Amino acid sequence: MIRVMVVDDEALIRTGFQRILEAADDIEVVAAVPGGQAVRAAEEFRPDVVLLDIRMPDVDGLTVLAALRRLSPPPVVAMLTTFDMDEYVETALRSGAAGFLLKDTDPEGLPLLVRTLAEGGTVLSSQVTRTVVEGYLDAGTRAPDMERLERLTERERAVLALVGEGLSNADIGTRMHLSTGTVKDHVSSILAKLEVAGRVQAALFADRAGLLEPPRGREEE
Repeated sequence: MIRVMVVDDEALIRTGFQRILEAADDIEVVAAVPGGQAVRAAEEFRPDVVLLDIRMPDVDGLTVLAALRRLSPPPVVAMLTTFDMDEYVETALRSGAAGFLLKDTDPEGLPLLVRTLAEGGTVLSSQVTRTVVEGYLDAGTRAPDMERLERLTERERAVLALVGEGLSNADIGTRMHLSTGTVKDHVSSILAKLEVAGRVQAALFADRAGLLEPPRGREEE
């Protein structure tokens, strides 16, 4: 079972997400709480995945994210937002968030997104486009530090490219004929060598470094 905690200041949102997720046979919502109770609930129930509202009146979602990231082991955290473009995107991704979901995400697709997070993948709602995210992360910065990229082994570069495609550890293992544990070790090494906090940042690094195949229509840009 995938253990999930939903953190939102609105009871209606918490209840809605809980009912949707608990309809799936492999997902258990172990807690659905407002922001002020999130860290204590995470310590008590040890969720695998946390869906965390980025804007709450009682406590800032970024503050909760930082506290959750200090747990051992930390849960995978995806931020919930009602905005296509939120000024907190950059900070959340740099702090280790595994992605962003809009609160009006298609209910039928929500369990799949949670499974992707639990398997080590990243999720970005279609409306939170890669262009938007790159715009936040690239603002005022230059191309990726190639010195950091050169720290990676050939296999780690291959793993990084698949992380950039949004694949989970299990999917990367299948593609590269490696165990999930070995892939997890490679990803941890990649994050350390690139000096990034999470998979989303690593994926964007891979894109900017030219490790991903360009989508159709971009070849001539």
